[in-house]
Amino acid sequence: MSLIEKYILHNNFGKQLGMHFTIVSDGEINYFLKITNHHLATPLSAHGGVISALVDAALGVCALSAVHKENKVVSTVEYKTNFLAPAFLNDELVAHAKVLQKGKRILIVECDIICKNRENKLIAKAMGTFNAYDAAKAGY
Repeated sequence: MSLIEKYILHNNFGKQLGMHFTIVSDGEINYFLKITNHHLATPLSAHGGVISALVDAALGVCALSAVHKENKVVSTVEYKTNFLAPAFLNDELVAHAKVLQKGKRILIVECDIICKNRENKLIAKAMGTFNAYDAAKAGY
């Protein structure tokens, strides 16, 4: 079983939120989330923490996709998110993330979250820094 498959198996938080992803190529992914009643903070809009979770997941899996063949996993060092528009009930969000720079241990990743069902409206932009390390240290 690959590290990506193991990550999917053990990512209970992502499953609980209803998120899933596809790998476009090493260092580029799409992460998906449909906003449901469970994600709402107001009668109309999703909680910012849900958007933050999608950002962190997309940035992290993107970084993981760039290093998993080296038997490495990643941890978040930091990320910054600009919230540009609210996400509403039944919005279909797509987080597209891409590695901008990959060093021996540090990766810089960018992410755009768009809403498919609202003409690809930009919901958020983010950038993060990730540390790559041996997968055995994470229990894999």
